[in-house]
Amino acid sequence: MSSNPAAANPPSTPDHALLALERFLPYRLSVLSNRVSQAIADTYVERFGLAVTEWRVIAVLGRFPGLSANGVAERTAMDKVAVSRAVARLLERGLLERDVHGDDRRRSVLALSEAGYRIYDEVAPLALECERRLLAHLDPGERALLDVLIDRLMEEGLPHLEAGT
Repeated sequence: MSSNPAAANPPSTPDHALLALERFLPYRLSVLSNRVSQAIADTYVERFGLAVTEWRVIAVLGRFPGLSANGVAERTAMDKVAVSRAVARLLERGLLERDVHGDDRRRSVLALSEAGYRIYDEVAPLALECERRLLAHLDPGERALLDVLIDRLMEEGLPHLEAGT
């Protein structure tokens, strides 16, 4: 038992702002994302020795070849330094190829190598199966609504948050 009476009987009106983290949407989305990413990561870490950031780079370039590292960072919402490190590791392993942009010789673009596509072609179906199992708990109407709501938050919610309105 605590010798601090205040700890045993917290005040009914807090002196500080109350944030119920377990109900706070950004926290809940982050936890859900981390759990889903980790479930998929367990597969590609074990089979291919890829970190989450490396898989995300592969996934983006598998869908959008020819992006710059900055383009990958924008599409993944990952930190540019994390993307740069992941790209360096993937280039070193021969999973990516780097080329110069056609008109701008200063700008390099990235694409998966054949070895990179072999991994992509193996992991992508596993990721989709993980998504299918996650969404199986929702009926078709709930899945469609979730998709609409996520799109709305992505398109309309974030600019308002960044502007502080």
